[in-house]
Amino acid sequence: MTILKSDQEIGIMREAGRIVAECHALIADMIKPGITTVAIDQMVEKHIRARGAVPSFKGHHGFTASICVAKNDVICHGFPDDVPLQDGDVVTLDLGAFYNGYHGDSGWTYAVGTVSADIAQLMKDCHQSMLLGIEQAVAGNRVGDIGYAIDSYAERHGYGNVRQFTGHGIGKDLWEEPAVPHYGRQGMGPQLKNGLVLAIEPMFTLGDWRAYVESDGWTARTVDRSICVQYEHTVAITDNGPEILTKL
Repeated sequence: MTILKSDQEIGIMREAGRIVAECHALIADMIKPGITTVAIDQMVEKHIRARGAVPSFKGHHGFTASICVAKNDVICHGFPDDVPLQDGDVVTLDLGAFYNGYHGDSGWTYAVGTVSADIAQLMKDCHQSMLLGIEQAVAGNRVGDIGYAIDSYAERHGYGNVRQFTGHGIGKDLWEEPAVPHYGRQGMGPQLKNGLVLAIEPMFTLGDWRAYVESDGWTARTVDRSICVQYEHTVAITDNGPEILTKL
């Protein structure tokens, strides 16, 4: 069931999103060769709790960390570890904050040191596709309009567009209906209404879009071990158009 949020509820989610955005700002300042994702995870949890919230991911379906880590060929849902990041790595750090009964959720891809030109362009284009998808998050459109905007951009630029994992509704629960695939047909799928809040999170690869999940039951990688990046915002559909909630 799709759950629409009141202006008051969106206000709370705006604060949850701000906490998430603060974490990403802190990550951007500390990401560099030599740092570990365990250290980042500890920082994120400390900041979220200091702001009166709790990490959305920790304990969610048994996940044991505050951030999901996707380094290089990992697509999503990887765990933090104590292996230092190296120059040229690319890593997506996805995190959420549960504040006053509501979630905010945002993932971001970070270059560690200097990455290759093709990876830098992949990051730029995946980010742009997210913005194009967000532009379609207006009342009266359909979920398929979001997916079409993202997928057609991926096709034009020759990227793999991951299909096994999707965006989602978000609110009191971290994952709510509807699912938001990053592919689709214009005018198809559930209709978007004011008060709906979505996590829009395209994942682009330099090769095959297909994924496999490791034996831990969580970590998803590209089947051809090609690089994957991801960008995600929590977005409210309002009378004034889409509002990004996970921002400072």
